[in-house]
Amino acid sequence: MKNELLHELEQRGFIYQTSNIDALSDAMNVGPITAYWGTDPTGDSLHVGHLASLMLLRWFRKSGHNPIALVGGATGRIGDPSERDAGRPMLSDRQIENNLAGLRRSIEKILPGGILVVDNYDWQKSYNHLEFLREYGTLFTIPHMLSMESVKRRMEHGLTFLEFNYMTIQAVDFLELYNKHNCVLQLCGADQWGNSIMGVELIRKKLQKEAFVLSTPLITDSSGEKIGKSAGNAVWINEDKTSTYDYYQYFRNVADTDVEKFLKIYTEIPLAEIMKLSALKDKEINEAKKILAFEATKIAHGEAAAKAAEEAAAALFAGGAESQNIPTFMFDSKKSLKEYGFKPDDDVLDENIQITVFLVMVGLVKSNSEARRLIEQGGLMMDGNLVTDANVTFVTATPGKTIMLQKGKKTFLKVVIK
Repeated sequence: MKNELLHELEQRGFIYQTSNIDALSDAMNVGPITAYWGTDPTGDSLHVGHLASLMLLRWFRKSGHNPIALVGGATGRIGDPSERDAGRPMLSDRQIENNLAGLRRSIEKILPGGILVVDNYDWQKSYNHLEFLREYGTLFTIPHMLSMESVKRRMEHGLTFLEFNYMTIQAVDFLELYNKHNCVLQLCGADQWGNSIMGVELIRKKLQKEAFVLSTPLITDSSGEKIGKSAGNAVWINEDKTSTYDYYQYFRNVADTDVEKFLKIYTEIPLAEIMKLSALKDKEINEAKKILAFEATKIAHGEAAAKAAEEAAAALFAGGAESQNIPTFMFDSKKSLKEYGFKPDDDVLDENIQITVFLVMVGLVKSNSEARRLIEQGGLMMDGNLVTDANVTFVTATPGKTIMLQKGKKTFLKVVIK
């Protein structure tokens, strides 16, 4: 009989590939198992693209199993070639430590109340090159390593010996966790399948024991784009990178066709209720999106923060634009144009500033041309008034002044002049 948790995960769309699903199901039916998921410190926060795996850890803990989160202080010093056309930039020890701290904050936000978090640098740093080769070198074959998709992809662009060794390091991590914590399952994204299978094979060769891998599909948006930092569309878990309001709004604004998928992955709402919500059509689907946004935000930021974001959104749509939960940009009119990314470098901002330049400075748009298009298409409101002239200027040197900007129907920004 298929394990109840695996059946739930399958119904929710979490499972992309598994190694020996029947044996894994049997092991989970016998009693609690230990499973781990790992990530490298390439940034100082996790993002929505990581959340499928983090939600898996939540489901395993909720079902009585033992989850472990691994942060890659060692593998982060090498760089994973998976899904890459070029090598990752090398990070300094200081950057790695800062990023590791940020990752731990992200993990604690999604799995509050305690989860074992380990750093593979704690055991990998003890190996010297000869010891590692002598201990594990005969257990990895070059033809098998070359057959991995992550290696094939990078071979076209110049795979380095450093990157080639990444999968061996990750495999040893799985072996280490198997030995120390009886960890029999690695959870991973679809792009990590090959690296993870290497760990299963190493455990079999070294210990004559069976371990398993379960991968999740890569999460994409409605246009098919991967959601992640490298894709340039990341929504971050840590609120110093993505505000709670913006996090809420991301889920509130998903495409209608994504509602069912996102409810299944990013919330713990029962499947029967999800099917009812997903059946809503036209304007009624917005109610499902509100529930999705609230539940997803509650998981990442807590119920109080989710309620605050919900109230802020409701206040804005009702015309009450004074909620303290609206994203705020502190605009310093004394900064030079260079500090805001403009030229000439030495000029100081004049009291009168053109609206298109201002929109770029506060981060509402990315360029003057985007700002101009926004205005020409009737998509910009300032303090409740439609802006129709892209050449208009206004005074910004008034400390304490507040400007409420609205882009389209659903994006709001409060700018405070200082």
